[in-house]
Amino acid sequence: MGFSTAILPIALLLLPGLNAQNQAPLQPSDAADWATEHMISEHHIGNFDPSSFFALHDYDSDGQWEPQEIRRTYGLAEDATDGMGGGGTNRPVNEQEKEGIVRQVMQLFDVDGNGMIDRSEFVQKSQQGNKLPDFGLGPGHHGDDEYEYEIHHFERFHDENTKEEDLTHPEDIAHFKKHDEMDDAADRQEAQDALRIVVGNIPPKFRRQR
Repeated sequence: MGFSTAILPIALLLLPGLNAQNQAPLQPSDAADWATEHMISEHHIGNFDPSSFFALHDYDSDGQWEPQEIRRTYGLAEDATDGMGGGGTNRPVNEQEKEGIVRQVMQLFDVDGNGMIDRSEFVQKSQQGNKLPDFGLGPGHHGDDEYEYEIHHFERFHDENTKEEDLTHPEDIAHFKKHDEMDDAADRQEAQDALRIVVGNIPPKFRRQR
């Protein structure tokens, strides 16, 4: 299962039930529950309905939430990032706790008990008053590195007129350091792939001694 966060801003405008325009700036502290905090922090939207929330977080668009999609929404995916050198949550979360989080969400919304939540189940239970719990992990970073950095830092402190030499905040430095490390790793791998024999993969005892 994969998805591209590059299309998220466009997708937000196309989903019925979402209204990101003509709203006064909101802060996560304005949120009445975790889902609202998440939408304000991660999508800059404070006006939405359960159906649109579900669709926005149905990452493979198959009409249901699988356990891995619940994990991603809460920032628990293996590749989750805050876009500034950190992970998807505000503290480390072990596998047992991740499984417990998914289990609690399923208990709240999986009406037929099949291990998945479809849109009608989520809407039904939301209308009955069930809410996504706040597990104390933060707002749930589920975008890619560029998306998270842009919405959490660049949009707040910079604008389209910002020059590269002005990107000197610790968050900027951490973000671009990660990019440099990724580029260096890609260059090393490309150089290794160009070799007919990867010397580093040969056990020491079989290497020619110089």
